[in-house]
Amino acid sequence: MKSDVVLIAFLLSVASPFAAQAGTAMQTKGKAFPPPAFYSFCSRQPSLCSTAGGTKVVALRPQLSAQLNEINLSVNSRITEVSDRAVVGKNDDWRVPTVSGDCEDIAILKKLELMKRGWPASALLLTVASYRGEGHTVLTVRTNEGDLVLDNLTSAVRDWSSTPYNYFARQAQGNGRRWERIGAAKSVGTTAIGI
Repeated sequence: MKSDVVLIAFLLSVASPFAAQAGTAMQTKGKAFPPPAFYSFCSRQPSLCSTAGGTKVVALRPQLSAQLNEINLSVNSRITEVSDRAVVGKNDDWRVPTVSGDCEDIAILKKLELMKRGWPASALLLTVASYRGEGHTVLTVRTNEGDLVLDNLTSAVRDWSSTPYNYFARQAQGNGRRWERIGAAKSVGTTAIGI
């Protein structure tokens, strides 16, 4: 099973849409309010709320691209999407899932898995959007090829501007307890530091 996931992740990384086109970075435009359940999660799991670190943009090499695809696919296949109400009896409860969880729980697990592999917290940002009139949370990964989205609704890792979402806010780099509103896309032109 694990070898199948690794093979699929490798194939996705070779054929991924962000490998063939110039990416875009999110422009932020001021302070935003974080989701209400975010603060209680941070008091329980401060390391997963962190965006500290010097690396703001990761230089995406083939090995790292494969890791993104592997983590996205692996977590999506292991964790069943179930609402917080069904799992813990609350409308919104951010946590690290083990078997099931909703979109923000799955995004948090992806952040944890990438941090275990050496990815800097400063480049892994929890991000909120809307999709079909519902709130949705994804993990944004800041790379030299654009801001890429790891999403529980698809196995493809995509540039944020090519997703069907209306983005509202994401964690601020350097201060994960602060959130920033998301503006327009801008072409990638930042300097990246390898990990």
